[in-house]
Amino acid sequence: MRPFFRVGVAADSKSDRSPVTIADRTAELAMRAVLSERLPDHGILGEEFGLERPDARYRWVLDPIDGTRAFITGRPTFGILVALLCGDEPILGVIDQPVTGERWIGAKGRTTVFRGNMGGRLGCRPCPSLAHAELSCTSPEMLSASDTPRWQHLAARVRRNYWGGDCYAYGLLALGQIDIIAESDMKIWDWAPLAAVVEGAGGRVTDWNGAPLRPDGDGRVLAVGDPALLPLAVAALNNPSGLT
Repeated sequence: MRPFFRVGVAADSKSDRSPVTIADRTAELAMRAVLSERLPDHGILGEEFGLERPDARYRWVLDPIDGTRAFITGRPTFGILVALLCGDEPILGVIDQPVTGERWIGAKGRTTVFRGNMGGRLGCRPCPSLAHAELSCTSPEMLSASDTPRWQHLAARVRRNYWGGDCYAYGLLALGQIDIIAESDMKIWDWAPLAAVVEGAGGRVTDWNGAPLRPDGDGRVLAVGDPALLPLAVAALNNPSGLT
């Protein structure tokens, strides 16, 4: 997709009004071709071209560009997302930033691998207090009318909050730069790769109730770098009046 970056590529609108470009479609077709050739018995689910081999035990989940809005406006905070599921459980996840050359690889029960000139610490950082936490969310537009006040209750209890980032924010969480991400309207191709990366780096990824994410879930995602933050963030999202 690098030839399409910062060249004024046109974007179409999908049925949900989200943008899609030739770069999204070309990248997904390329990944599908590689996987079908090398792993013909595995299933493939992609954001742009749907599901192949639905009965396969192992399924690759692809988001060719997570952050298409960033991509079409020249911001290098988009990424390619790839996950491998066994049943409904992500066992491998990749966040790849092809412009900066950064890549995060997380596997179940294994430490995340970082590639590229990232600098700083590798892995989620300790932060057991909401009052010292840095919170991120891609966009207020992704929060529904009922989600917004819940998110604001959480934001009122952290040190600072930031907008923007898409999948790149989860990579920063895995690098110890961000402590909490709370988002909604997430599809399985959005969250499955991120869950494997964050948990491989020592964090936790759940829904807003602290329960495991499911393909048929409500799309709300909560990621924390320090697992001690999870019950505090869940309480802030669900029972703000009970917090001090």
